[in-house]
Amino acid sequence: MFESPLKSNARNAWSESQEELSETEPVSPVSKGTRGKKKKKRRQQPQQQQQTEKRSVSAPQLCAEESFDREDEQSEKRYTDYDEPIVRGIFQIGKKSHDVLLTSMRVTWSPIQPETPTGELTVRTEYVELKDVFGVKVKRRRSAGQETGGTLLGITLFQCKKKGPKLKDHAIHFNNMSVDHCEIWFKKLKEILSSFQNRPKSLKVFVNPASHKKEAYQIYRDDVAPLFQLADIKADVTITERKGHAFSILKESNLDGYDGVVVVGGDGSVAEVAHGLLLRAQMDAGRDTDSMFTPVRATLPLGLIPAGSTDMVACSVHGIRHPVTAAMHIIMGHHQEVDVCSFSCLGRLLRFGFSAMFGFGGRTLALAERHRWMPPGQRREFAVIKTLANLKPEDCELSYLPVKKVQTETLDPEESWTTTRGLFLNVSIMAIPCLCSMAPRGLAPNTRLNNGSMALIAAGNASRSEFIKHLKRYNSVNNQFSFSFVETQTVWAVRLRPRSQSSWSDDIAEDNGEYDSKNTPIISSEGAYPWNVDGDLLEVPSELLIRLHPQLLTLFGVDIEEAEEAHIKCSCI
Repeated sequence: MFESPLKSNARNAWSESQEELSETEPVSPVSKGTRGKKKKKRRQQPQQQQQTEKRSVSAPQLCAEESFDREDEQSEKRYTDYDEPIVRGIFQIGKKSHDVLLTSMRVTWSPIQPETPTGELTVRTEYVELKDVFGVKVKRRRSAGQETGGTLLGITLFQCKKKGPKLKDHAIHFNNMSVDHCEIWFKKLKEILSSFQNRPKSLKVFVNPASHKKEAYQIYRDDVAPLFQLADIKADVTITERKGHAFSILKESNLDGYDGVVVVGGDGSVAEVAHGLLLRAQMDAGRDTDSMFTPVRATLPLGLIPAGSTDMVACSVHGIRHPVTAAMHIIMGHHQEVDVCSFSCLGRLLRFGFSAMFGFGGRTLALAERHRWMPPGQRREFAVIKTLANLKPEDCELSYLPVKKVQTETLDPEESWTTTRGLFLNVSIMAIPCLCSMAPRGLAPNTRLNNGSMALIAAGNASRSEFIKHLKRYNSVNNQFSFSFVETQTVWAVRLRPRSQSSWSDDIAEDNGEYDSKNTPIISSEGAYPWNVDGDLLEVPSELLIRLHPQLLTLFGVDIEEAEEAHIKCSCI
């Protein structure tokens, strides 16, 4: 069992543990074999008592000792070539005793072996970089039902290990029953680990219990919270009760005491929290969001724990849908700057986001939202099939500004927009690749997280069968953009103005009967246009302006070219 110190100060944390261990006698971890003892007596008989009492020494003492034999001198030279030693001691790792050295960069250990008649030894040295270590804990043996105290066994380091896109925690046990010995090592390791600046120490966590299969809280409790505890991260957890709950807290609460914000949920929850963080930054900076303004960056980084049905944002920044990987990126303080879009209507900011879809993508989501009483998987399948069955084009005017070599965020009134008028089955605007299982290369594979551009993908009017072929290619190695009715552009601003009043009803198929889907646009008496913004439904009354803002938000994660593993279970619209 591991005991986590309750205070951040290393000395106070150990003192609390030492009070429970004050009567524990130091026990030597060295092997009890008689052969090893005899050889040690021949080599260092006068200093045997001194080495038993002093298991840990400082760096100056290491250099002053003259009792080390030739093997120790060579080992010391190997260590100092890399970094200056801080403390050295003996620990049992596995079933063998090891000579362990701590520097400011790494912990190195090698097994203690008896001399051979020839004096030649082949010693296997292992090490762990401290930049990959996120926690150190006191290790004790406790009886059943015992919550405090226990027999000291040693200390345990917790390492972040990488395997492909996955990150996992790995424990390394250093066994030594000496209180004084472990105290020195514990304090020194704590001091080094606390010096890493990017690693968060206090987080605001939002958990959406209604996300996907209602597994978000269980994922946080079982997979994420124990890792935060090992890393001594204080988490202020809020279980959201309604849509917009996290947004209202971010807008009104004091966030000065936090080093980051974490959301456990799907793309809708991510979009809400990201918008709340960015809007709060604009409020603090005094920006007028009812005008065309240049936004400021969010002050706090955002961590994403995937617990939704699609998790495109999390997959794009982590390369895989894996809660432990996401938690380790947060713990290790991996920062990734990400481009963000702003969505404005009639000069007023509606929200910030990463991607948007109009037409098929927007109407499918709008239909799914009308059937929230259905199970999530069944609801999505129903919405996709129903929308495809009633597939109709949108009559709209699409304008965009291509990316220039020297880019600014201010719209120039004299700048020439490229405009197209016609019928479109779907229009997608994406600032990130949007990776998921149904699109392992991404819905926008030609864009990156922070390359200063958006991908504009416009699917013009076509037959239902051709459009379905286009959708299926997202899940294959074939180029989904090779169809004649699909056009792609690299842009930094998009303006879309519907030219007909269009609002979809789920009874439209029964009401309209037969129709020519190739030439008939959707027209209705209502004046709201559904947009799918990061998996969240946004209804826009008229023209929508989408602008790109480079590196506006910092996420906990890394920049990836594409997902190395595509076995993520989700369903994309």
